[in-house]
Amino acid sequence: MIDFRYHLVSIVAVFLALGLGIVLGATALQPSALNGLDRISRQEYQQITGLRVTVSQLQKQASSDDQFAQAAAPQLLHQLLAGERVVLVDAPGADGQAITGITQALTEAGATISGQVQLQMKFFDFSPPTQEQLGQLAQQFTQPGQTLSGTEVAQASQVLAGAILTKDGPGQPVAGQRDSASAALLSGFAAGGFLSISSGHPNARATLAVVVTPGSPPSTSDSNAASQALVTLAQQLNLAGQGTVVAGTVQGSGPGSAIDVMRADNRAGRLSSVDDADRVVGQIVVAQALAGQLRGVSGSYGATSSAGSAGPSPAPTPSATPAASLRASAGSRSQRTSPRASPAGTS
Repeated sequence: MIDFRYHLVSIVAVFLALGLGIVLGATALQPSALNGLDRISRQEYQQITGLRVTVSQLQKQASSDDQFAQAAAPQLLHQLLAGERVVLVDAPGADGQAITGITQALTEAGATISGQVQLQMKFFDFSPPTQEQLGQLAQQFTQPGQTLSGTEVAQASQVLAGAILTKDGPGQPVAGQRDSASAALLSGFAAGGFLSISSGHPNARATLAVVVTPGSPPSTSDSNAASQALVTLAQQLNLAGQGTVVAGTVQGSGPGSAIDVMRADNRAGRLSSVDDADRVVGQIVVAQALAGQLRGVSGSYGATSSAGSAGPSPAPTPSATPAASLRASAGSRSQRTSPRASPAGTS
């Protein structure tokens, strides 16, 4: 009969053999394993070094491109938007450098910046109480003869667009003249926490608009409500004035962004978009795109894969007679036959 000591010795022998096997196996495999890891490490290091060199070269190339574009800007933009007024509408998180560069390009093109409206996060709050408040404000500031439709965001976008933009034609509000009703609307939306006035007098209506999108999309889904709402606002601005350009950064124009929503869903219509407005060349293209819209031309411009081209082709040139002058002449003829109420003031 096998006693307990035999079982104990057998178990000890099994574990001893297992331990010796692990030690011997590890000792025999250690050099080859270390050599393999060392080889992989060297390969990864070489790849990282190569990528760093590539990034450095691309940064130098981008800097060189910006310098060239900056030097060429006076020739590309001279009097391109002479006589036009532009309002900037910034989404929450819009890139500050892009806004500054766009403003400089528009000014160099001869445009006057009527003002800058900063949308607040509350404008994109889709909770029922906030939407109800937004809808009530829209109804409160509806102009005589104006019919609102769609969601609360669409209605608010419609009245806001009508307060800061004009086609500046016969029977239309005159560009550059302040409007007390528009000033009250902007104050009401600001008091409600939906927007703020960053600079200027947006109630002195502009003829063109630039919507600057967030530096990062709210999500990567094209169905996200914030980007959809921003596109809706841009469409209403486009209807109220002579043209609108939606501008964003390369990083902020990817999946889920307002620019991506416009292009993917074919919602651009007569809207133009520029996805590299964080670069000097993109800021120049924003001004060119507005000039194109005055001539009925729109497009998807920039550096991302969804862009149709880098910029308008052929590049727009100043008109012999600026469109604003033609509209002003037509407006003066209209005023002689149908006088309008005196404006609240001028900017």
